[in-house]
Amino acid sequence: MKFGIIINTNEPETVWNAFRLAVTAQRKKHNVKVFLLGKGVEADGLTDSTFDIKRQWDAFLSHDGEILACGTCLKLRGKGETATCSISTMDELLQLVEESEKVVSFG
Repeated sequence: MKFGIIINTNEPETVWNAFRLAVTAQRKKHNVKVFLLGKGVEADGLTDSTFDIKRQWDAFLSHDGEILACGTCLKLRGKGETATCSISTMDELLQLVEESEKVVSFG
């Protein structure tokens, strides 16, 4: 099954849980794409002593996960593309929604 996960928050526990779901779905052989929107674009590099976001982020990527980030949202925060997260557009978010069998939004 194809899953789209939209993360629209920088709250550590929520971001951590979103990536835990993404990794769990991958392990069950589902195709998963993550789209970071709004405050969600701050997830790259987000750290917390209780919630190991980087571990889940890396696990997702190690299973061929794809992370897209809203270019406008990045620009508003003075951020750009990273090695693990591609700059994306609303057209690509729409495409993710259209091609996904299930879409889950966090935030």
